[in-house]
Amino acid sequence: MCVTVTLVVQWSEVTRLEKNATLVFPESVRVSTRHSEHFFSMFININDTFRLMEQLANIAMRQLLDNEAFAADRSLPKACKTLKNVSALKRDLDARAKNERYRAMFRLTQDERLDGHTDCTLWTPFAKMHVVGQLFISNNYVCFNSREEDLCQLIIPLREVSIVEKADSSSVLPCPVSISTKNKMNFLFANLRDRDFLVQRISDFLQRTPDSCWGDTSPLALIGHSASSSVPSPSSAGSDSAHRGRHFHPGLPTASQGLLQLYQQDAPEDLGPKAMKEKMKEEAWNIHFSEFGRGVCMYRTSRTRELVLNGIPECLRGELWLLFSGAQNEMATHPGYYGDLVETAMGRCSLATEEIERDLHRSMPEHRAFQNDTGIAALRRVLTAYAHRNPGIGYCQAMNIVTSVLLLYCPEEEAFWLLVALCERMLPDYYNTRVVGALVDQGVFEDLTQGFLPLLYEHMQQLGVISTISLSWFLTLFLSVMPFDSAVLLVDCFFYEGIKLIFQVALAVLHDNMDALLSCSDEGEAMTILGRYLDNVVNRQTVAPPTPHLHALLTSGDTPPPEIDVFDLIKSSYERFGSLRSDVIEQMRFKQRLKVIQSLEDTAKRSVVRAMMTESAFSIEELE
Repeated sequence: MCVTVTLVVQWSEVTRLEKNATLVFPESVRVSTRHSEHFFSMFININDTFRLMEQLANIAMRQLLDNEAFAADRSLPKACKTLKNVSALKRDLDARAKNERYRAMFRLTQDERLDGHTDCTLWTPFAKMHVVGQLFISNNYVCFNSREEDLCQLIIPLREVSIVEKADSSSVLPCPVSISTKNKMNFLFANLRDRDFLVQRISDFLQRTPDSCWGDTSPLALIGHSASSSVPSPSSAGSDSAHRGRHFHPGLPTASQGLLQLYQQDAPEDLGPKAMKEKMKEEAWNIHFSEFGRGVCMYRTSRTRELVLNGIPECLRGELWLLFSGAQNEMATHPGYYGDLVETAMGRCSLATEEIERDLHRSMPEHRAFQNDTGIAALRRVLTAYAHRNPGIGYCQAMNIVTSVLLLYCPEEEAFWLLVALCERMLPDYYNTRVVGALVDQGVFEDLTQGFLPLLYEHMQQLGVISTISLSWFLTLFLSVMPFDSAVLLVDCFFYEGIKLIFQVALAVLHDNMDALLSCSDEGEAMTILGRYLDNVVNRQTVAPPTPHLHALLTSGDTPPPEIDVFDLIKSSYERFGSLRSDVIEQMRFKQRLKVIQSLEDTAKRSVVRAMMTESAFSIEELE
């Protein structure tokens, strides 16, 4: 006789979720909770089921993190008709997963929705060949990604498109579509299955795209100007009266240039070998721009990566950070937004503004740009504006250090949008009150260390070092633990590669110090070895005046270790750990997120129980 057994496990109780294979259950899913383990087997399709469970667990963790109750996601597409054998939940979760992959691949904003994708070829004028890949269409962008990794990637904002038309078809070039942009670039896609539908779909989206005079038509003209002064808006059209009385306006020194440029404009021209090397880098990028395009519509190839790894010239750093992070797109579609935020937020008092004021003078105090009111005021405006934009994060220590570096190379508004890209896309949940994202990546780093450096991992776990060191490395992108001129090169690579670069470099640092760390007997000794190593990572190519490194002054000894060239460190990280993939990191993040959030929930519960114990006659067990 058949017996029905019902088991209900709340997602908020799940601490681990993984596919399992045993002799008894060759294909099963193990669900671990705080107090028990459950094994589920006999699936028709275990991969689809497990993927669905992962997505649901992620949603639950997100809601725990945000302290929200469950609510339907209204942004997901709704089917026009009921599909046989496909649940609405699975359909919506599949759409969510595709959207997330699409946005991550092209660094697009959270409101971008993938409409569809198709196989095609793209004619690449720089290589004189057709590249096989996929064309993606969403409400504001047409994007392309080659099948072969790093061969070619392309992002075309619809606001930049001037013409979309069907080109003449031939046996060599079947079903081609030509897309022209306002800055006279032309892109030719071919081998499209349903060309008529594709052209119509892009045309439909184009009709909904608001006219904009912002664009890549003159990238050089945009560098050093704020969007609020470059783009006419209803509030500013006709006169400058809308800007009067604002705390932020185009007349501010930091509205038109980065702080570094502001303090170097009167310096005599340097004609030494380092300056000549910097000029050569600039020329290499100019050649790249002439061949691959400049601005958002630039062809991104393996050559682009090579130039980034060789170090971005100081005069182009702000422009390229803005481009590779995706912040340029967000700034272009929100003209005047930063100025309005500053006007609204400045002068208001909150917990975030009090914390910002405390940290302003601790933000790169060794750099002359922040030893005066101009730099401090710019930093205050950017941090306060972001705290007002995103009260869920508000302000977190380490944001001041990162924002200080952004302001050195970017005008205020660009620094603000880069901070948005960092906090909301590139380093998710890093800067909330519980630094959940950094704790998650700390767990991922431990797993990577166990996989790549197992012997060292065992020893470091005994000392308890990995969890101590990695938090500061990740939160500040090495800016607080490495000389500035070296760390800023890692920031260059980070904006192009994403978080995988930080993991690679962190693993390379441990690998280079493996012998010394294995001989350590306590945590303090290991911390000293790593601290002194990072203090001596140098950039011999920098043309900027040396910036004192306060951390180095605290950790220097009688016999400092030999200097390590930062370019050698980056190269070593790619040679040894370049096999790391972003999708694998995301899978590892999921597993760690379950552990971290449940651990934080348990800690919060214990704190509440301890507080209640003093005012209640109940026992701990009863309160829990």
